[in-house]
Amino acid sequence: MANLCVNIDHIATLRQARRECDPDPVEAAVLVELAGAQGITVHLREDRRHIQDRDVELLRQVVKTKLNLEMAATYEMVEIAERIKPDECTMVPEKREELTTEGGLDVSKQVTRLKPVIKRLNQTGIAVSLFVDPKAAQIKAAAEAGAQFVELHTGCYAQAKGEDKVCEEFDKLVKAACLAREKGLRVNAGHGLTYRNVRLVAELAGVEDLNIGHNIIARASLVGLDEAVRDMLALVQ
Repeated sequence: MANLCVNIDHIATLRQARRECDPDPVEAAVLVELAGAQGITVHLREDRRHIQDRDVELLRQVVKTKLNLEMAATYEMVEIAERIKPDECTMVPEKREELTTEGGLDVSKQVTRLKPVIKRLNQTGIAVSLFVDPKAAQIKAAAEAGAQFVELHTGCYAQAKGEDKVCEEFDKLVKAACLAREKGLRVNAGHGLTYRNVRLVAELAGVEDLNIGHNIIARASLVGLDEAVRDMLALVQ
């Protein structure tokens, strides 16, 4: 049974659209936890387009389940993580012009650079996850770099059209999860998951956390955050 970690970035996106105080991501995190979610995920981007430093600082004080901080592997972000001490840091690729994260981190080309970053965060007591495409080379590189988790990028599965293509992309996730466990890595998954496609991934052997944001927040705009989270939990668990 997978855990549901709700990404609340888009609560902050709505707030930043008017540069107002509402809606507050910290208040949203409290409601998400009360609805039964097992974790809160936020991405502190270098351009601060949605989540702000103040949000992460307050979330660390308020979140009672698990706080997962998505971040680029930069000196600035490592310093912030060391100060705030989230339960987990998920390293993701980041491009300023993208609307959302477009693919997995190319760990195979960055093992030497990532190793000391992961070690430094581990020494602070923070578990590290690497957001990767479900490819053998990336899984092996993540293990070599010293990560504790991989988060499998489910975007291609989520966007697949037709039963054959869905099965093909899901098979990649199955094989990647198996390989990750063989290499001693724990497995999370996320990106593009919705109420319509989440169940298969939730049933994937060994997957611990599902990080889901946009679809839950979109539904919440119509039915409320409590109901939106509970509906997703019913599918995940």
